[in-house]
Amino acid sequence: MPESLAGKVAFITGIARGQGRAHAVRLAQEGCDIIGVDICADIPTMTYPNATPDDLTETVRLVQKEKRHIVARTCDVRDFPALQTAFEEGFAEFGRVDIIIANAGIIRLGDESDDFLADWNDVIDVNLTGVFHTVRAALPAMRAGGRGGSIVITSSSAGLKGTPSLNTSGMAYTAAKRGLVGLMQNLAGALAPEWIRVNTIHPTGVLSGMSQNPAMDALMAQAAAGENNLISGMQNALPIEILQPEDVANAVAYLVSEQARFITGIQWPLDAGFAIR
Repeated sequence: MPESLAGKVAFITGIARGQGRAHAVRLAQEGCDIIGVDICADIPTMTYPNATPDDLTETVRLVQKEKRHIVARTCDVRDFPALQTAFEEGFAEFGRVDIIIANAGIIRLGDESDDFLADWNDVIDVNLTGVFHTVRAALPAMRAGGRGGSIVITSSSAGLKGTPSLNTSGMAYTAAKRGLVGLMQNLAGALAPEWIRVNTIHPTGVLSGMSQNPAMDALMAQAAAGENNLISGMQNALPIEILQPEDVANAVAYLVSEQARFITGIQWPLDAGFAIR
């Protein structure tokens, strides 16, 4: 167990499944206790189901299986007071926070809805404002601890390379994920003197509830038939169709460790070469 992570505490959003769950389990394996939140409810403008309370319960079980403690709460990252309360309940349990992983994110798959402004607002509010809320809720405690820390923000390959599209949700997704880079750079520069490191990660497609559902299946069928849509231009350079959540979690475990103590302010493409195509 790397000494740098043993006994530390990570605050993770979107923890009930996919990348969020993988981060929680991977860091628990390295000796971290976890404060985690997930909405565990569907968002009407989205075309696929979000995680469920049962998914959150399973994440708790998997963390406890690694002999670590977890405080898990149902919470919408768009609701700052609720998010702050959830974090504070975990902080009261553990008395510290060393790692923040702002992971929660959504996208509407398929055509935009009749209420295109709702499509735009929900994606921006979760993917960009929700990240700001996450950092804002936990950063004061991290700074007050005086031990430094690491913040990892989940962006996307779309945060590095836009895809031609007039789809409202697709444009909102790209704008939010690119906006996270600016947010990261502001934070990284301001917090570096306190040994708080801030970075974005930019995964290509990752196996999760967001990528494995009927709405995504329909997009893949359209792309295979030669139609242009949100995913038609997506192709990795390496012969990897999709990443596993654990692939991303392994990279993040390194990024938050003492081995990466000199890394801050970077945009790390975890993209199987997508950005070079």
